Amino acid sequence: MNTERQDWRRGAEAALRYRQREGHLDVPYEHVEPEGAFPLGRWLSDQRRTFRAGTMTGERAAKLEELGIVWDTADAAFEQNLGAARAYYALHGTLAAPRSATLLDIAIGQYLTNIRRPGGLGKDPGRAQRRAAALAAIDPDWNPGTLGWTVDWQRHHAYLAQLLAEGARLTAIVPGVTRHGEDVGRWLATQRRAWDRLNAEQQRRLGLLGVKKAARARTTALKKAVASGPRAGGTAFQKGLEALQQYVAREGRLPGRAAVERLPDGAEHRVGIWIGNQKARRDKLDRAQLAALAELGVEWAAG
Repeated sequence: MNTERQDWRRGAEAALRYRQREGHLDVPYEHVEPEGAFPLGRWLSDQRRTFRAGTMTGERAAKLEELGIVWDTADAAFEQNLGAARAYYALHGTLAAPRSATLLDIAIGQYLTNIRRPGGLGKDPGRAQRRAAALAAIDPDWNPGTLGWTVDWQRHHAYLAQLLAEGARLTAIVPGVTRHGEDVGRWLATQRRAWDRLNAEQQRRLGLLGVKKAARARTTALKKAVASGPRAGGTAFQKGLEALQQYVAREGRLPGRAAVERLPDGAEHRVGIWIGNQKARRDKLDRAQLAALAELGVEWAAG
């Protein structure tokens, strides 16, 4: 027992020195204190395990808390990231952050992406439920995948709602009107064109903002392009157009070059490369085909 008490006292003293030097007790597991070559990181891990098991004395627990120990490092990290999430929401009015977003030196976009994945909130059901509730208290729609649409869709919808709340007229939100670098106007035009591909809740939410399905006349060029494409490559153009329309309806933007879209018949279409190929053969496309591409937001087809 004397040896055990001496070892504990050595650990507490090493923790005190570390706290005085670094200002915290966030000690890496592999850290060894130079004085006495004491394995402080491993020792603190052992203390947390003893505390969770309920076998630590109140006196020792109080001493370690006085030094600033964090009993649950996972919860501490979550709280830090939750603070960044609150700050992001204060700036953007949504937690539908792009993956590249950073704030307060935290990669908040990647973090939110990670916790939206199955099991991302932790393996313990109770803890996961508490964390989900904390995120929902910031933004009820923090995980749009559970609602049936993408983070990208949610972000654009939030920005559209903000523009309208600030006094913008819906008719004035046309392609080129942006918020936080996102082309909300182009996204809005896409939602109108692809209205029938939206789920009922998406349609309801857009309807509350005054958005309606595009007039039938706007789909004429698309239908004409499908029906009257040139014999050589007509079917290929139709497939590409179908893949592009499906992608834009879901994501609200044009695909990158590496994008691959799965069509209803199960076939995969390299829609990103297809757009580049159409641009290379622009002078061989007829007016209806160019108009159909322009309707889907392909800028070079409108020129």
